[in-house]
Amino acid sequence: MSSTPSCLIVGAGDGVGSAIARAFAKEGLAVCVTRRPRHLDQLEALATSIRAIGGQAHAYGVDARDEAEMITLIDRIEAEVGPLEVVVFNIGANVRFPVVDTTAQVYSKVWEMAALAGFFTGREAARVMGPRAKGSILFTGATASMRGGAGFSAFASAKAALRQLAQSLAREMGPQGIHVAHVIVDGMIDGAFARSIAPDIQTLLDEDAILKPDEIAKNYVWLHNQQRSAWTFELDLRPWKETW
Repeated sequence: MSSTPSCLIVGAGDGVGSAIARAFAKEGLAVCVTRRPRHLDQLEALATSIRAIGGQAHAYGVDARDEAEMITLIDRIEAEVGPLEVVVFNIGANVRFPVVDTTAQVYSKVWEMAALAGFFTGREAARVMGPRAKGSILFTGATASMRGGAGFSAFASAKAALRQLAQSLAREMGPQGIHVAHVIVDGMIDGAFARSIAPDIQTLLDEDAILKPDEIAKNYVWLHNQQRSAWTFELDLRPWKETW
């Protein structure tokens, strides 16, 4: 195993997840990015782009809802890449359905993606970080973590569960030297979806009126680098102009 510390991003999508991966690669960590196996080509492209600028990156097709796959992933990274110093859980699972149209299948799937997968990620990160008394476990939340909106019963329930998991984990692992934090990302984020629904996207970007993935990512690095006498548990990120 290499002595280079590693960083795992669970849910390294095209926006925030990729930005977080690039940010930690610039910090000198060996970055490991995951999404479900069907997205492996996109993950490989992300890893290649990070390596092209001098970083270390590895791509894994993993279903984070599968306990056995997550255990195997963590063990593989520890054995083949380097000791995990940062683990970021960044799976979104945002869906909108009227409550009467929210089936058991939809509700269960959203919970599995945003809450159960977060539990597996946090537990396995704690398992390997705890003995070293070092590391950061960072969870991406949303407005729905704090309050449920109309049409978001499944998403809000799952994100609220993830926030409570983070709170419990922070209280348990903090005294063991592990920094656990929950990041509420509140607002529209620049990306393919935002560009498809906002005709004035360039104006929003020029005015800093929309969240930018690279700026979000800087805050994850800042959280990891915090000195333990003043750790932040919850960070709320939103644009200075809240128009959405």
